[in-house]
Parts: sequence; structure tokens; C-alpha cells
Amino acid sequence: MADMMWAGRFSKEVDERVNDFNSSISFDARMYKHDIMGSIAHATMLGESGIIEMSESLAIIEGLKGILADLESGELAVDPNAEDIHMFVEAELTERIGYAGKRLHTARSRNDQVALDIRMYLRDEIDSIVKLAESLIETIIKLAEQNMTTIMPGYTHLQRAQPITFAHHVMAYAQMLLRDRERLQDAKKRMNVLPLGSGALASTTYPINRKRVCELLGFDDISQNSLDGVSDRDFCIELANVISILMMHLSRFSEEIVMWCSWEFKFIELDDAFATGSSIMPQKKNPDITELIRGKTGRVYGDLNTLLTMMKGTPLAYNKDMQEDKPAIFDAVDTVKLCLKTFVPMLDTMRVLPENMRNAAAKGFINATDCADYLVKKGLAFRDAYKITGTLVAKCIEKGLTLETLPLSEYKALCETFDNDVYDAINLETCVMQRKADGGPAPECVKAQIEYVKAKLS
Repeated sequence: MADMMWAGRFSKEVDERVNDFNSSISFDARMYKHDIMGSIAHATMLGESGIIEMSESLAIIEGLKGILADLESGELAVDPNAEDIHMFVEAELTERIGYAGKRLHTARSRNDQVALDIRMYLRDEIDSIVKLAESLIETIIKLAEQNMTTIMPGYTHLQRAQPITFAHHVMAYAQMLLRDRERLQDAKKRMNVLPLGSGALASTTYPINRKRVCELLGFDDISQNSLDGVSDRDFCIELANVISILMMHLSRFSEEIVMWCSWEFKFIELDDAFATGSSIMPQKKNPDITELIRGKTGRVYGDLNTLLTMMKGTPLAYNKDMQEDKPAIFDAVDTVKLCLKTFVPMLDTMRVLPENMRNAAAKGFINATDCADYLVKKGLAFRDAYKITGTLVAKCIEKGLTLETLPLSEYKALCETFDNDVYDAINLETCVMQRKADGGPAPECVKAQIEYVKAKLS
């Protein structure tokens, strides 16, 4: 009972099961560095403001630095029986420097201390996720530069639609990831607000200098309302939402890789180091990584839903429900980092099969729009050209031909406007090369997309 900071109010020992239930050390121990750095800044301010003696402030700071060094070297281990990382650090500090250690918590509550620690921790984690996302974008750029003229069918409704290049296809994901990167950086801006000084809910009567702590810890501003400062978890929800969108993009890319690996597509082949086999079918090569990413996407959505549901009924200010913020947001962060770390080398080592892509593109009448455009450029209305081309496709299917192999006489039987130059117009290479509108699949346009993304990264 004596170990509990709130022990004075109670006349009975707390049931051991309640202590276990209350404990958060198993998941908040990872914030030890941020807790200590926050406490060093707080102790610095307390000394500078004359709230505690400067000698006590310096002793606390040196003691905290020693604890951090010992934790990072492995000389000191976090006590799994401690209530949380905050109480562990404070108890260790008091044991090392004596009475002065008890001065640390002056003008501070665990409520604003926890709110500080998680913001500091997630700031660093956002930086890590951004770097991993940038690494994936760079890998996509490399893949695109190697496949500028690799023709493949583009799809709508999972039906072959129009010819594009593999470079154009993968660069779509680079654009998605750029937006993810911007959302992460934007979320960090709103997160970078100092809650310390809010106290339990109503700030403090001590003459603290919040701006000084803000400066020491690299925050952009201080929270403007003490109730909001301790009860706000919007930043966790926003980050979980951003991570969910990022995971959705990885899941879409994963789904395509799963399809492209199959014998029905065979557009790519994964490196053996990033695939697995079957326990009974020796011929199998399974894209397990991409399937797991699809599954883990649902897991991250669950983390987001946990946070939203946890917060929806909590009155101001702090409630114990909010202890559940950390397992959810930590899991989302850990999951997206794990997925990105695995996705990058998998993509970097996979083998593209251009001939299979080109063959698939040749079989799906994906140059039909170009055939219609050919007639439009010769003066026909698009609706008439569309109908004529549709009839030609039906004729090809009936005869087992393609638009490229259909005789000119069949073309002219439907419309005298057709001439030999139609075969140049519907050539797949021509179809791709002529799509020069900004953002299109022509190599020069994809090159511009790549330069745009590179500029954004730099």
C-alpha cells in the first residue's frame, strides 16, 4: 500500500487483482525515454521558476539522466510489477537521490504527464513511419524507371480496359503514398502541442512556466484549455485514421500482387525469400506477405474503432477508459511499420514478366477506344464511332480474331472511312505513346510523374 502514490486516502489494501487490472507497465514501458525527457524539462522549469531549489532541480536532472543511461544500456530493467512507467521512474529516482526525488512531481499530475509522454512518443513514431513510406516510394520509382515501356492492360471492374504501362500503374501507388506522407506530417503538427501544465484537470496554483517546457521539448505551442489538455486523444484517433488509410493502400497493392502472382495473370514473380510453400502441395509458391498485410489492415481498422468507441462516451476530463488508448495506437503503429519494412524488400526483389503483360494486353480488345477515336479524328461523331467499334469487337469474338488481325475488308464493310492506317492507330505501343495528356501513361508523362514525386520527397 505504501508504494501507491494515492495511499493516504485509503484505509484498506487494494486487492491484488485490482492492482493487476490497473497496471499499464506492460505496454507503457516503451515510453521510458519520453517520460524521462519530459521529467527533465519539468524539473528544469521547476528550478528556474524557483518552485523547488536549484540544487534539487540539478540533482533530479542528473538522477534522471543516469536512469535513462542505465535503461538504454540494459544495466537497469523496468520492474514489471510497477504500476506504470511514470511511477517506476519516480520510485527509481527517489531511491537513487533520496528526498529530492519526491520533489519532481510538484505542479504536475499523472494525467498531464501521460498526455505528454504519448504525444512525444508518437511524434517520433510518425517520423519513423514517414521514413519507411519514403523508402517504399523510392522503391516504386525504381520499379517504374525499369518499366517505362512495359505494356500491360489497365483494368476497370477487373476487366481489361485500356493499355497502360507497368510504370504508370505502380506510380499510382506512389501518389497514394505521397498523400499518406502528407497526412502523417499534418497529424504531427496538430499533435505537437504541450499538455503539461494542465495538471489533473484545472492546472496548478504554482507559478509554472509552460512556455519554457514547450521550448525545451520542441513543441510548437501549449494547450489552451487544461480540461482539453488532459482529456484530448484526438491526436491518437487522427494518427490511427491516417495509418488506416496507409494500410488500405498497402492492402490494395497487396491484392494486385496476389493476383499478378497467380498463374491466371503471371505478371510478376516474387523472390523465393518473400514467398512460402505448402505443407502438402510441392508446386505452390504463396504470396503470404501480401495476404498478411490484407489481414493486418483489418486489425488496424479495429485499433481505430477501439479508440473512437473508447472516447465517444467519456465526460471531461480524464477517465480510466483512456488507458486503453496506448495498446490500440501502439498496435497500429507497430503493425504499419512491420508491413512497410517487409513490403519494401519484397517489391524491390520481385521479377516483372513484361512478355506476359504484353500478351494479356493483346487479348482484351483494350485498343477499342483508340479504334473509335481513329474514326472520330476522321470526322465521325463519337457515338457513331463507338457503335461501329463495338460491332467490330463482336465480329472479332465471333471469328476468333483481334482488332489487329481483323482484315481491312471487314472494317470497310462497316465503315468506308477505315483505311490501312487503322492498324497503326490501334497498335498497342501507339495507343500508349499517344496518351500524352498530363498524368497519362506515355513514357514522357510517367517520367514527369516520377520527377514530380522526387521533387516532393526532396
